[in-house]
Parts: sequence; C-alpha cells; structure tokens
Amino acid sequence: MKQFLFILLTILFSSLVYSQKMDKTKQEIILSVENHKDEILSISDKIWELAEISFQEFESSKLLSDYAEKNGFYVERGVAGMPTAFVATYGTGKPIISVLGEFDALPGLSQDTSPIKKPLIEGGNGHGCGHNMFGAASLASAIAIKEQIEKGNLDGTIKFYGTPSEEKFFGKIWMVEAGLWNDVDVNFSWHPAANTEADVQTSLALIDFKVEFFGQAAHASMDPWNGRSASDALELYTTGINYYREHVKPTVRMHYHIQDGGQVVNVVPDYSKVWVRVRDTKRSGMKPVYERVVEMAEGAAILANVNYKVSLISGIYEVLVNRTGGELLQKNLELLGPIEYTKEEIKFAKDIQASTGKPELGIDGTIKPLRETLENPGGGSTDVGDVSWNVPNINLGVTTAPIDTPWHSWAVVACGGMSIGHKGTIYAAKAMAITMSDLYRNDKLIRDITKEYKERKGSEVYEAMIDGPAPINQN
Repeated sequence: MKQFLFILLTILFSSLVYSQKMDKTKQEIILSVENHKDEILSISDKIWELAEISFQEFESSKLLSDYAEKNGFYVERGVAGMPTAFVATYGTGKPIISVLGEFDALPGLSQDTSPIKKPLIEGGNGHGCGHNMFGAASLASAIAIKEQIEKGNLDGTIKFYGTPSEEKFFGKIWMVEAGLWNDVDVNFSWHPAANTEADVQTSLALIDFKVEFFGQAAHASMDPWNGRSASDALELYTTGINYYREHVKPTVRMHYHIQDGGQVVNVVPDYSKVWVRVRDTKRSGMKPVYERVVEMAEGAAILANVNYKVSLISGIYEVLVNRTGGELLQKNLELLGPIEYTKEEIKFAKDIQASTGKPELGIDGTIKPLRETLENPGGGSTDVGDVSWNVPNINLGVTTAPIDTPWHSWAVVACGGMSIGHKGTIYAAKAMAITMSDLYRNDKLIRDITKEYKERKGSEVYEAMIDGPAPINQN
C-alpha cells in the first residue's frame, strides 16, 4: 500500500510540473508498468545475459512469450516459419493496436556492466543495440494496456509481436508477408538511443545479397595456368564496387564482407563468396545501385574466366514517417517528463565516454522537441520500415546510453545490463502505453494517423524483397 501511494504521488507531482493533466487511465497504466517492473527488468537482464544472435533467440523468445502467456495473452509461436517469432494477443474488436519487440544480439560484443571494455566471454555475443530492453519494454506496455481492457476501461485488441533477427536477416519481412499486420490499425515501435524523442525521421532502405564465384583449383606454383581463380574474381568484384563509390549519390552506402576467399596459399581457389549490402534513403534510389552492383559480378566473372551466382538474402524499406502519431507521442513524453539520473549513473556515463574517446558530457534524459522530418537523415536501417509500409507506425527513441556513445559497441552492452538501461526500459513502456490509451479512446486520432499514412504511401505498392522462406539455418 505504501508503494502504491508513493508511485501515485510521484505521478501527480510529475503532472503538476509539466502543467498537464494525467488522467486516471494513464495513472493506472503507469502503476501497471511499475507493478511489473521487477519481472520485466529481470527478463531484460536475462536476455542481456543470454545474448542470442539472429534466429537462435530460443530462450529469449521463450522468456517474453511465456510472460505474455502468464499475463493472459493468447500466444501463437513459430509464426511466419520462424521458430523464435510469435504474436501475443489480448482483447477483441477494434481498434487493434500492436507493439514490436526485438531480442537478438550481435556477435563479438560480449561485455560486463563496466565502463571500461571488459568482455564477459572473450569473443562472445552482446546486445550492442539494446534489444534486450526493446522486447521487455514493449511487452510491459502491452500488458499495461491489456489490464485496462480487462478492467473495461478500454475497448479493443492489443498485440505484442516478438520479431527475431533484426540485426542480420530482418525477420519482420516474413511476418509482414504472412499478413500478420493486415488487421492492425496502428503499430508502435521504440528503440534504445542516446536521447529521448518522438522519432519522426526515416531510415535507409537496404538490400542484402550474396555473390559466389566458381573456378578451377590448381597448384599455385607447379601449374597455376590450369587454374581459374575464384579469389581473383572476388578481388576484381570488390575493386569494381570501390571504384563505383565515386559515382553514386552521397546518400548511398555500400558494404561487403568477404566470407570465403580461399583456404590455403598454395592452391588456386575454386570458390569464393562475398556478402554485399547496398543502402539509400529510399528504395527507389537503392534499386538502380543494386542492379548495377549485381551487373559488376558478371564483369568480374568474365575477367577471371569463372562462373558466378548472385543470391538475394533480403531487403528492407525505409521507415514511412507518421508525424501525426509523433505529435501525439510528443505530448505524452512531455507529460511523463525527463529521465533523472543519480551521481553514480552520471559518473558511469562519463567513464564510458572517457573509455571510448568521447567528450565527458554525461547522459541526457531530457525530452527533445519534435524535429522537422529530414529528406535525407542518414543513419541505419531497420525492418520496422517494412511494417511501416503496411500499417501506420509510431516510433520512439529513449535514452539508454550516454551522449555520443558508439552504437553497436561494448559501451551500449554495458549500459543495457545496469540501471541506466533499466530506467530507459521502464520509461519506454510507460510512454508507449499512455500514448496507446489515447488511441483506444479517440477514433479521430486513428483516422488522422491513417490519413497521413495513406498520403505518404501514395500509389506505392509494397513488395517484399525476399526470395523464399526465412534463412533460419544460415548463421
């Protein structure tokens, strides 16, 4: 009872500070998140420890889906042909609102909760993008809404999507292709970040493909003239990509990773393989660059007198922004107020900055104003983009790491397993859930969000960039 009163007083005080009224439903939603806080953070920490990579997130997926089931959700596991993908549903009828949860880690980023680089397992995996927090916070927001539906305070359906392999193969594409968002009115997504804001920026469209070259092995010294080098073709191919960089627009990004360039020095290699990635701000700009880079594979094969094969892995769209949804989310961020940090947490942040060669500016929990949506914001890519081309999507970024932290690094892993990450996790859950409550109670908001979605999408017909089932056994 004392804890209940303390939380209630905190909520009321926060409301007064920001000169806005937090209604009873939102107060109850925040209490719900607080009531589940210990278990949600325990799940986040366990996923952080497991650090399972793409399509291998069996325990992480189970932790989230089991807790959803324990809290009254109907859970469908193994959806869209992916064993670690699931959908948890509660309620009936409209509106149907969904929230995304990710939980895959990155290879080679194992790290203790220390502000200096200190792997828990040398060469092990780590949550360098904070996905342990992503799934846990999203589930907490879904549970808070579920409890309001259960009480009769809200009408409709809440869905929590467990989405695997965001870091490598982009599992959401196969979930979209399976029609899992066909009946959803609005989708929510958040991501760990170095600041807190309603995210109204797009991302980069991306396409992944594999190029293989097939030659003829021979002794590299005794009779190299009998060989046809697949490695020569690979080098010619990557050289072509690198010369092409001068002649693409500044928004384009091209990367490659040589996966097989031959096994020993005294054999002319008869096989080589490279994984290639092309990005641009829009799919329409990415596609011609992709087609040109694919053509280069044939040229390299001709030069080296070998055969070649190009295989599509997957491709994702840029995020379709929804400013109407962002404006609604912004109001609720201002209602919640900033994240506050202890002296110890600020010192931890500054120590991380010192360790990574950054200015020791600490950590920023303030609420950023809603920014203008830029035509070419740069940044990374996400399969949330594919979801956003099929249903109106509202994006949130929440502080879980210090200012200017290198992302996809040990520094993000360190914060994600301690109190800085914990605070961001709980904050994200509250922000999304109270914003969802506005939509359940106001059909016009959903209509306005949907109107903008349709206007931005225009005549574009979504086409999934995949070729066959999810590559669940290709890690």
